[in-house]
Amino acid sequence: MKRILLCFSLLACATAASAAPVFTLHSPDFNDNDVMAKTFAGNAKGNASCTGEGISPALSWNNPPPGTKSFALTLVDPVGAKGLGVNHMVAYNIPFQRTSFARGELTDGKGYTGGKNSPGTLRYYGPCPPAGSGQHHYNFTLIATDLPANALGQGLTREELLSKLKGHTLGAAGLIGRFGNE
Repeated sequence: MKRILLCFSLLACATAASAAPVFTLHSPDFNDNDVMAKTFAGNAKGNASCTGEGISPALSWNNPPPGTKSFALTLVDPVGAKGLGVNHMVAYNIPFQRTSFARGELTDGKGYTGGKNSPGTLRYYGPCPPAGSGQHHYNFTLIATDLPANALGQGLTREELLSKLKGHTLGAAGLIGRFGNE
C-alpha cells in the first residue's frame, strides 16, 4: 500500500511540475513567424532598403521564471549583412514588474537602458533588408535575469550584453517576425 501511495505522490508531483506555465513572448501586431507590416520596417534617410515608418511593434510577455529581477531584449536578423547578422535592438535593465512595451515605445527609448545596435543607435532600428534578398527573419529574444534593473551601464553591444549575462540568465522567450523588400 505504501508503494502505491508513493507512486501516486511521485506521479502527482511530476504532473504538477510539467504543468508549470511557459515563459512566452508575443505581439498583438503579428503572430510568430508571420510577416510584419511595413510600419515596423526601418526608415533611415539615405537607405533605400529602409522603406517603413520605423515604429517598434507592441510586445508582451507572461510567466517569467521565478527569481526574475530584470529582462533584456534583443532583435537580430541573423542573415542580414550578407550572413554576418544585424543587431536591430539591444535593450536591458527592463524592470521585472514590466510585462509589455506599447507600439512605438521601443523606438522612443522608454522603459529600458539602450545598448548599441549595428547602426550604432541605442533604440529600435526596424528591418531594412535589401530588395531582392527575400524574407528575412527578425528574432526577438526576451531574456529573464537575476540582475537588478540598474545593474548594467548604457551602450553595451549585443555581444557585450550576452557576456555580462552569463551566469545570470533564468530563461528566455522568443518571437520571430519576417519582412522583405521584394
